[in-house]
Amino acid sequence: MFNDSNVDDHVDNPVEAWLDSLARLLLKPVRTQHRRQASPIPSPSNVNNHVSINHHHHARVWCGKRPEMSAAFDLVVRRARVATASDCFDADIGVTGGRIAQLGIGLAPGAREIDAAHRVVTPGGVDAHCHLDQPMAPPMRMADDFDTGTRAAACGGTTTVIPFAAQYKGGTLRDAVADYHRRAEGKAHVDYAFHLIVSDPTPAVLADELPALIAEGYTSFKVYMTYDDLKLDDGQMLDVLAVARAHGAMAMIHAENADAIEWLTRRLEAAGRTAPRFHAASRPMLVEREATHRAIALAELVDVPILIVHVSGREAVEQIRWARGHGLSVFAETCPQYLFLTAADLGVDDSYQGARCVCSPPPRDKANQQVIWDGLADGLFTVFSSDHAPFRYDAPEGKKPGGQEVAFRHIPNGIPGIETRLALLYSEGVLGGRITLEKFVELTSTNPAKAYGLHPRKGTIAIGSDADLVIWDEREFVLSNEHLHHAVDYTPYAGQTLRAWPGMTIAGGEVVWDGKEFHPRAGRGRFLPCGAPTLRPRRTSL
Repeated sequence: MFNDSNVDDHVDNPVEAWLDSLARLLLKPVRTQHRRQASPIPSPSNVNNHVSINHHHHARVWCGKRPEMSAAFDLVVRRARVATASDCFDADIGVTGGRIAQLGIGLAPGAREIDAAHRVVTPGGVDAHCHLDQPMAPPMRMADDFDTGTRAAACGGTTTVIPFAAQYKGGTLRDAVADYHRRAEGKAHVDYAFHLIVSDPTPAVLADELPALIAEGYTSFKVYMTYDDLKLDDGQMLDVLAVARAHGAMAMIHAENADAIEWLTRRLEAAGRTAPRFHAASRPMLVEREATHRAIALAELVDVPILIVHVSGREAVEQIRWARGHGLSVFAETCPQYLFLTAADLGVDDSYQGARCVCSPPPRDKANQQVIWDGLADGLFTVFSSDHAPFRYDAPEGKKPGGQEVAFRHIPNGIPGIETRLALLYSEGVLGGRITLEKFVELTSTNPAKAYGLHPRKGTIAIGSDADLVIWDEREFVLSNEHLHHAVDYTPYAGQTLRAWPGMTIAGGEVVWDGKEFHPRAGRGRFLPCGAPTLRPRRTSL
């Protein structure tokens, strides 16, 4: 098992250790003799070591130390409109040792205080599907590593990321995990866990490596039904799903029919249709529908829950609704590109500009966006992730491999979105009246934490949970790539009018983004071994 000084000592049983630490926190005496209401906003002339931050909507957030008074907490966030997956309420939030120690009105002083000024405060986002510094075949290379990727995440309100340690055919899962730890160590600004990608399920992987890694805190893995270097056949899928069932892991599935895609691609190439826009024609909704149906059938045969990732279209949605209606445990994820982009963003002519939006599955038509919105509102979708896959557009290691404009088959798949995920959904979902604030928290934080064994440490605002918080500024502006902190040279959402952005991000009780400036501390982020998924009751027998 990987050893790291940043890894908490509760690797073997994360949930039990979390409960032990919560008990210690609750038993710690709290001094309350100085209880009072929040002080007025200080001015620099009469208070030492205070910092005032003016925000665009003219509310003022202030934070600083109180050396003149004994502090009961390390930090108090005052006058918060707290939002969780189940409730919204007004409270002060007391933080000690990087965790939430108390919720209430008029809490005792903190060594540092932040006035939320009645703005919405949500749990830090959990982005459970993103790709950072994932090994690629030359010349391709991802633009974001664990430094720039988690910097962008923090500035966008995400305080936990779960990227992928990818096994490649002929390699071992152990080697993939060790390599990914080397890439992450000392760089991350927010906490992180790892999914596994299983591409070569040899007998040794199935019998030894995968069960051992699940026991060590890598409790979720992704399998592909497409991409030649990653895809599994149906028999291999069944073998891997059986391991998930036996060991209580969460299986994530990229559902597209590889043979149908290859057949369509060859026909398009023969007709000279190789511009980026034909990527969408090579992957119509039916290839996602068929693979989704097949993935559900395989999971039903093994009797194991699955999570279908980046669901893009109404035809796959219909398959998931059918499965749910038949009592099957099928969870689903979608992403911003299926709400805010369409196939037209890949181009309406043969311009190469559409390469910026090449991703799989591709965005669909405008009418399909409403189907995805409906699925978010009515509970079809469990998780809302970015699927951040960062390639620079104008770069030989990015969307122009070797410096060339290539046929759509060879364009690296993926778009950036780790920083914009929350603001897009808050702006158009919550403020646009499409989903409730509680649903927003459920999709972006609570359910991802439950799906991948990090709840209640992550994903909620509760006593004992990590003090990962986002204070929201509700203000209107037009997004451009210059606003963002990733290492990509574009955002597919440029020109989108947003109505909210994180005014402050707090990770483990530390301010990492104050609404204007990022406060770096490379290595702040810790690796988190994951427990068993808690989206559904755990089996008592198999």
